[in-house]
Amino acid sequence: MRVDANDQARARRRALTALLMILAVTVIAGCGSSHGSGTSADPATVVPASSPIYAGAVLRPEGSLKSSASAAGRALTHQPDPYLRLLTVLQTPGSAPLDFSHDIAPWLGPNGGIFLASVNDAAGKSSTGQLFSLLSEGLLGGASAALPFPFSAQGTQGAIVLDTSNAGKAESFLDSQAKRAGAHAASYRGVAFQVTPGGIAFALVDRFAVIGSEAGLHDVIDTTLGGSSLAHASGYAKLLAVAPPGTLAHISVNPGIAASASQGLGGVLGLLAGTREANISLVPSATSIALDADALAADSAAASGGFVASATQGAQIAGELPGESWLALGLGNVSTGLGGDVRSLRGLSSIAGAGGEARAAAGLSVKGLLEAVLTPLGALGADTAEAKREFQSWMGSAAVFASGSGLIDLKAGIVITSTNPALSRAAVAELAAVLRKGGASTSPVSYPGAEASVGVNFTGLPVTLDVVDARGAHGQTKFVIGLTEASVASALNPSTTLSSSASYSAASAALGEGIKPSVIVDFPTLLGLLESVGLSEEPAISKFVPYAHALTTLAGGGKSLGEGIERFRLVLGLAQAG
Repeated sequence: MRVDANDQARARRRALTALLMILAVTVIAGCGSSHGSGTSADPATVVPASSPIYAGAVLRPEGSLKSSASAAGRALTHQPDPYLRLLTVLQTPGSAPLDFSHDIAPWLGPNGGIFLASVNDAAGKSSTGQLFSLLSEGLLGGASAALPFPFSAQGTQGAIVLDTSNAGKAESFLDSQAKRAGAHAASYRGVAFQVTPGGIAFALVDRFAVIGSEAGLHDVIDTTLGGSSLAHASGYAKLLAVAPPGTLAHISVNPGIAASASQGLGGVLGLLAGTREANISLVPSATSIALDADALAADSAAASGGFVASATQGAQIAGELPGESWLALGLGNVSTGLGGDVRSLRGLSSIAGAGGEARAAAGLSVKGLLEAVLTPLGALGADTAEAKREFQSWMGSAAVFASGSGLIDLKAGIVITSTNPALSRAAVAELAAVLRKGGASTSPVSYPGAEASVGVNFTGLPVTLDVVDARGAHGQTKFVIGLTEASVASALNPSTTLSSSASYSAASAALGEGIKPSVIVDFPTLLGLLESVGLSEEPAISKFVPYAHALTTLAGGGKSLGEGIERFRLVLGLAQAG
């Protein structure tokens, strides 16, 4: 069951990396350059209210925000100018390499944003995934000229919208880029613009520099001519009003985004906010990066709420995990949300690039690990009448844990509390039957005091997972999928609990505001384990390893803000240069 611990931790790291990238695209100013007076206009005023995803940021931060953003960026990327590589986002076809001081600084204003007009492109591919690919290459290096500009007639629909401090110079920049791209003159509703044969459009609209798909530019023009803007949408305004101080950038998510876009960034947002309308704020400091996901109450009981909705229950079950756990993830009640969480986690595999077949010395691979953990979870959370009756009907809160620093002493597992012992006992054999149909093999195993137990073997995982239904230390029936008998024993009868540990206290302090942690990850232990079996060398994840070495811990937890708003906060600790 070690696979689940490592995979969940990697998923969290990829999730945060994805969020940082999509937010950082609007911080291309480099957090340190001089600038003239800008209009301080909010790009959200010209972005349509119907946009499923919008990211906005302070492009030219000053004072403490400037120093915090610079320090956090340098700590994470190890680059003296951590955001400058994101200039590749503005590389349209035919464009020469951009120089910030010469090409951008003379006209760039204080604010900027980027929006998607739809979650899928014209070919049905995930728009969030395509945009993520471009941003990851820009932020993490290795950008390629072969990587296309994301917005076009046949690609992603939407646009980059930048405030300007000098409209004339901004227009000159746009004209130059348009000419290099082979654009021709056009107009829409009386507004002149330029567009390439492939549908990439350039225009200055109400002093905003706009580069995107032609349809995205039309959306901006329609909004300026009286269409409903995101800035004036009630949900957006309500969530922005409670955003934390010191916010550098934020992502606005329309309700239902997780249901329609589970790949890449869509998977990240689904895990955080489910299908709710949400705003995710990035707050940097010299020692940490915080993400506050604020979400409105769901419109219906059927809507999933992600981590935001499960924070309280997740914290309770996380606190009951083994005290030595270096990874703890409390999911709260999973009777209705497990299927959505699994879909989101599968979407995250596209961020990790987990399709690689390379294997570590221990016979492990990223792809094998992901499939081994997601397959049983997928069966338990399947959206079928059978799964709802046999599995989800008895599920309470769930949690994931890992402890130990090496393969010899590693313990890890998934724990699900049972509200109906008879049904969860029967579920052991029922799950085994479902997994056998999918190609797994099962074998009898015994566990002292177990009501039911079975061993499961997956291709790509060179160990047997023990599936056990038994009573825990306090008489509560628990359904456990564990790496070994020792993992199951640790889950059911821990010698100490996480709530009494130093790591729990440290996570609580990092979160602040009385928030109890439901997520705890110690990155040095995780990386040491990955490196010990060679997984850190896999192409799928090796490029992320240097950035993960810049991280110390991850703490997460949530609280209610009142008035129908709930918050889930994630805090990444940053290693300090020695």
